[in-house]
Amino acid sequence: MQAFRNAAKPVVILITVSFLVWMVVDLSGITGSSSGFMTRTSVGSINGEAVDSRAYQEAVQQTITQRQGQSGADIGIEETEAIRNEVWEGFIQQVALRSEIAKHKLTVTTDEVAQAIATVPPPEVREEEQFLTEGRFDMSKYTRWLGSPVGQQYVPVLEARYRDEILRAKLLRNVTADVFLSDPALWERYRDQNEKVSILLTPILPRTVVPDSAVSVSAAEVEEHYKSHKDDFARPKTAYMSFVAVPRMIDASDSAAALARARAVRAEIIGGAPFPEVARRESIDGSAAQGGELGTQARGATVAEFDQALFSIPIGQLSEPVLTQFGYHLLEVSKRTGDSATARHILMPIELAGAHRDLVDAQADSLDRLGADRLDPSALDTAARALRVPVGQTGPVQQGSKVQLGTYVIPDAAVWAFQAKKGETSPVIEGERGLYVFRLDSLHAAGTPPLTDIRSAVESEVRDLKKKERARAIGADLLRRVQAGATLPDASRAMGLLNRDFVDFTRVSPPLPNPSLVGAAFGLRVGQRSGLLDTPDGFYVIEVTGRVPADSAAFLREKDQIRADAIQAARQERVREYLAALRDGAKVKDERAQVLLTNAQAERNAPRN
Repeated sequence: MQAFRNAAKPVVILITVSFLVWMVVDLSGITGSSSGFMTRTSVGSINGEAVDSRAYQEAVQQTITQRQGQSGADIGIEETEAIRNEVWEGFIQQVALRSEIAKHKLTVTTDEVAQAIATVPPPEVREEEQFLTEGRFDMSKYTRWLGSPVGQQYVPVLEARYRDEILRAKLLRNVTADVFLSDPALWERYRDQNEKVSILLTPILPRTVVPDSAVSVSAAEVEEHYKSHKDDFARPKTAYMSFVAVPRMIDASDSAAALARARAVRAEIIGGAPFPEVARRESIDGSAAQGGELGTQARGATVAEFDQALFSIPIGQLSEPVLTQFGYHLLEVSKRTGDSATARHILMPIELAGAHRDLVDAQADSLDRLGADRLDPSALDTAARALRVPVGQTGPVQQGSKVQLGTYVIPDAAVWAFQAKKGETSPVIEGERGLYVFRLDSLHAAGTPPLTDIRSAVESEVRDLKKKERARAIGADLLRRVQAGATLPDASRAMGLLNRDFVDFTRVSPPLPNPSLVGAAFGLRVGQRSGLLDTPDGFYVIEVTGRVPADSAAFLREKDQIRADAIQAARQERVREYLAALRDGAKVKDERAQVLLTNAQAERNAPRN
């Protein structure tokens, strides 16, 4: 069984999020029930324990394979990096939990393991076809399988797995054993969820009430602010890159080819081909699996062109191709009632086709062959000359951000840049509008850039501070008018300020942008008005116009269930805090960046025949 062959890899199982959730939630009783190769033997250490590079890489590859199987798509550089980090965090948690189990001298008996195996099937087993009856997991089939010769072969694997899981469950039960909520604490939670207030609110935001032209900033002020707030302008590690792009935008020939294809499919259906079969074969949207069935659609719920066809074509008649931003649709309406219609459709995309596709493919091949995955910086220039396209620049790209070219965000490039060496070129990266190869021109260490590099940002901050002082004066003027007898809405309108009415909201789902505003709203009596509330984004004035108290009688009736739900939530929160504390306290030496290579670096280091 593939499920149990996978289960035989305990490192992978221990680090997966699904396993952790199952272990914490079900077994603990809290709920009541790709690139790069290794060149060294270690990728770092956790609490003094070396992390074997092969074990780490195997766990990463297993996770990548699993994700690819789930999505049916290749894993890009960004997602690979996210998986590497996820696996690394799993290793850290595994070591930290093992240390805690040893410290608390926790043990598990053979009987406990046997009972867990017999009564709590592994999550992946619940999805195996051989254990399902009418699409639902059948416990009797699992029990019979456990007693069979095949099942007995996997019992040792399950024993090792369940022993670890039960130990962790015992540890987490110890962590949450003392969770208790008194009646006053329960009432406070209940009140926060059910007490409601209504308010009038006037924002005095510098960015909206004070124009830039109203504030002047001198060079001396910029320099002084930079000197006195240098740490505020610290930047993460920053990359500068050049790139070459091959456009992949569709043209008129692609649209014509898609229309011709849609007409041919329409003729096939009219000629007798079953609509559902054709939809499953041709359609690119989620309805394909259901034979194109869309169910009932309300008028106005779809894009305009589709909506117009949905409510105009004759019932039971296959439409001509309908063009929308998503491609060409063939639409058939089976029922129409008032402002709703039941329909099915086939969606065919407009994509590169024919000679245009051949041209782009040839350019992509040239880009890959001449410029991609090279350690020689001149490779990018060579590709640009061969393709007769310019070499562009990205500007500064901070670690943890993404590359943006105009309005388009390019995947993978930023992650690659911080794994690459100066002068190295990237693999071919597919973006929304083109294919790209990037070259890392320089890397700047984290720290505060010189003023010459960030003068505009410093000047903007000085201007914002001055605008905030102007906004404070406007807010003070508003309060003087209200104190003189004007209502808050009238005074706000007279000053050109927005005044809004928020009705019946609770502490746990407020419409306000800052916790201090929520606290003020619930701290005032009906009819009472706040002073000028200072928040990071500006100033606010609040007036409470109504309050609906929490129902104490309902609380008493529901207290037992409220307590059970609250304790469950509190235990889950305790586990999260505990695991976070273990992570923060772990002594981690992360050397992955030194041993994970890009494609170009790996190729350089590969042995030559």
